[in-house]
Amino acid sequence: MSQVTRRELFPGVWLRTVHTNKFKSSYLSLTLMAPLDRGTAGANALIPSVLRRGTAVHPDMESLSAALDELYGGAIEPVVRKKGETQCVGFAASFLDDAYALKGEKILEPAAALLGELLLKPYTRDGHFCPDYTAGEKANLIDRIRAQINDKRTYATQRLTQEMCRYELFGVDKLGDEESVSALTPEGLWERYQRLLREAQVEVYYCGSAAPERVEEALKAALSALPVSEDRIDPDCEVRVTAGPEPILVEEAMDVTQGKLSLGFRTGGQTCWEKSFPALYLAVAVYGGTTLSKLFMNVREKLSLCYYASATLERMKGLVLVSSGIEFGKYQTAKDEILAQLEAVRRGEIEDWELEGSRRTLIGMCHATLDDQGRQEEFWLGQAAAGLEYGPEELAASLERVTREEVAQAARCLELDTVYFLKGKEV
Repeated sequence: MSQVTRRELFPGVWLRTVHTNKFKSSYLSLTLMAPLDRGTAGANALIPSVLRRGTAVHPDMESLSAALDELYGGAIEPVVRKKGETQCVGFAASFLDDAYALKGEKILEPAAALLGELLLKPYTRDGHFCPDYTAGEKANLIDRIRAQINDKRTYATQRLTQEMCRYELFGVDKLGDEESVSALTPEGLWERYQRLLREAQVEVYYCGSAAPERVEEALKAALSALPVSEDRIDPDCEVRVTAGPEPILVEEAMDVTQGKLSLGFRTGGQTCWEKSFPALYLAVAVYGGTTLSKLFMNVREKLSLCYYASATLERMKGLVLVSSGIEFGKYQTAKDEILAQLEAVRRGEIEDWELEGSRRTLIGMCHATLDDQGRQEEFWLGQAAAGLEYGPEELAASLERVTREEVAQAARCLELDTVYFLKGKEV
């Protein structure tokens, strides 16, 4: 069994430890959590990559790699994520668990120290970030932003959220935009970095065999140079309860052979903070969240209206996003059937195998999270962003109690807000 604890290292700096002997590796992450903002998203996303290029002690990637090799080939990578309307930037590290060190040496302490060094002792030139490192990572980030259009399925969902939440922070991309990233200078990025260190809530995560008290000591020492601040900003997320009077329709044309139809629904204020959340989670799974769902079994398999059709839940924002791939000429038919399947869920027209199959799938996902260190870290980061403390086991237990009527009631709260259709160019 795992023992999960959370304690405050410094004001606004939190450490969550998952004490377990299940894994041969230890997982350590450090995340700076800042409000999503169009003006700062690009800079925030760039900072971890620039920091990863070198430190005052290990000034280039070659020397950093040598330091990681001394930790039995450990890895530390920059990470950029979005949880609700919070941008999460930092590092994720994996290294051999102390219990498996050949000579019984401690690995946690030097690994934590290296993580702290990456964050707090960057390689600088003239008092700010190295111009060469900044320029190189700017080019890489701009390439990542441009490349998002290549995966049309993901792009369509991204465009749906941008249009649906154009006046909300959720519409901001976690990587920022090309224009703002292009304008960044080493001096300006350094100023943003300093402010991020002072204002961001810091979430540190450890999963491994080390005792929580030892982990706390190691991380306190590693982060002792972090600015002491009482003004760290707590994560927040605006929830719009209702959709507009009429759904917004957005169409775009590109040189594509398959149409992408995406529908965005508001959940009527149902989010991860509400008692109805397990019912909503299961309702979305019954509707389009599994291979047993109504969208998959009926719209895709039975009627062959879509190449794929699925629904996902943005639990903090109160959104349900439907994604499908269709032939251009089947737009209206596919859209009507996608909405008809939601109506069936709303009426409680759910077969036992649909309900129980979806329930077992979600519960299985909860238990599988406990067997994967990366998935556990992702889960607990989401909980930190939401200010929630229940674990995967508690979520699984709450799903067991959801009734068919509660699923139908949750579905009845969904309102269509925005429709996005990516079609081919006219010949």
